[in-house]
Amino acid sequence: MPAKTLMIQGTSSHAGKSILTTAFCRLFAQEGFRVAPFKSQNMSLNSFVTANGEEIAVAQAVQAEAAGVDHEVEMNPILLKPTEDCAAQVIVMGRPVRSMDVFDYDEYKEFAWNAVVKSYDSLAARYEVIVIEGAGSPVEMNLKDRDIVNMKIAELAEAPVIIVTDIDRGGVIASLVGTMELLEPAERDRVIGFVINKFRGERKLLDSALEYIEKKTGKPVLGVIPFLHHLRVLSEDSVSLESPSSINQSATTKVAVVMLPHMSNFTDFAPLELEPEVSFKYLTRPEELDDQDLVIIPGSKNTISDMAYLWKSGFAAKLKSLAGRTMLLGICGGYQMLGREILDPDQVESDQGSIEGLGLIDAVTVLKQEKRTMRVEATALSDVAFFRKGEVYSGFEIHMGKTTLAEGYAPLFQLDGSEGADGVIASGGKILGTYLHGLFDNDPLRRDLIGSSKTIQNFQEMKSLEYDRLAQVLRDNLNLPLIKEKMGMLVASQDVPFL
Repeated sequence: MPAKTLMIQGTSSHAGKSILTTAFCRLFAQEGFRVAPFKSQNMSLNSFVTANGEEIAVAQAVQAEAAGVDHEVEMNPILLKPTEDCAAQVIVMGRPVRSMDVFDYDEYKEFAWNAVVKSYDSLAARYEVIVIEGAGSPVEMNLKDRDIVNMKIAELAEAPVIIVTDIDRGGVIASLVGTMELLEPAERDRVIGFVINKFRGERKLLDSALEYIEKKTGKPVLGVIPFLHHLRVLSEDSVSLESPSSINQSATTKVAVVMLPHMSNFTDFAPLELEPEVSFKYLTRPEELDDQDLVIIPGSKNTISDMAYLWKSGFAAKLKSLAGRTMLLGICGGYQMLGREILDPDQVESDQGSIEGLGLIDAVTVLKQEKRTMRVEATALSDVAFFRKGEVYSGFEIHMGKTTLAEGYAPLFQLDGSEGADGVIASGGKILGTYLHGLFDNDPLRRDLIGSSKTIQNFQEMKSLEYDRLAQVLRDNLNLPLIKEKMGMLVASQDVPFL
């Protein structure tokens, strides 16, 4: 039997599409179905590596986890990673093609669409339910004729569509009515109703607004989801950094991340933000670096540009002054910035051929066209900082550079299999570098960072509870029988699945 489908579109970015998709993945999985998420094209700097070494957006990795299935590249066949304002690295089926501007990508769309169709067909043949996420708004009129992520996908999958809107930002009536007005008649027919997201206040105050929306559009409001405080699900884009600090004045450990213009994989730090014993900050001013236990230079999608930012902003001088006194950790692009020089002879990231690094370790990084993407097990080689000799940590690599260290430096990790060593230990353990993302997901590492006498979160358990929480929010607030009926999962509005 063909997979049942449901598509979540939105009136704007950050309306709640990713979270709602995650919630439906969990809900249908709890009901015993084999569920897959799908987003044909995602633009995000937060990515994840599948077991086969393929790169997908972290949002689809989270949704797969909520569904209780393995991460697959078919769940996100096209990933766009912005490298500058008008260009992005295009990743197809988990492998980089090249950096393209919007015009280049438009010409490439036919090839991208073929990958999308093959991926969807593959999932539809192997899963019972597919929950599909759109992108941005389905009525961006300057892009709509070339869209491969919203209504064209709904047509491909013959999916009923829910449109979600963010009431916390205001303008929901205009957003919903305007979206429906701009859709083509056949597209409007696919819409089964609306979800109002992030509502605060007295529910009765919405009644007249909901009546107006339903009368004006002819579509039902399927539910109103309250604002979910302290939501602990990984985010996919930088919009979630608008309120980026998790500051606990009584915390025993102070951790700060330098907020780079092209920062990637900031989801690396979500486990730290959730620890009550950690005072966590993203910093935008050099003077804020004082009085921290750990300062992290994160990954970057444009390492040379972000290194230039460190010099121009004064962060570089401040970081150099802290060396040997405050613990510094460079991750991926941040590791590269710790060295003497970063070279880009093939203009992989920019037309600037090289830039001086911080010079805190004697190392040179050469950016390469070939990207290394893999999941690894890493064994700590020394008792240093919050790493324990012999402890095995899970992580993953996503980078396009090779860093060569001068003689005399000790590596931080031995990687599993034949993958060799990774990272560096310098300045008596006060300066550390690694290419590994996802390290703070490891509970033992956070335990040793905070102090073994402190209670830490079990990160996997916490995530599982959050997915359960999201599914319950749907049960409490949405008209699920109507949604299931429109999906073809119920007969005559009776709550009897027939898949």
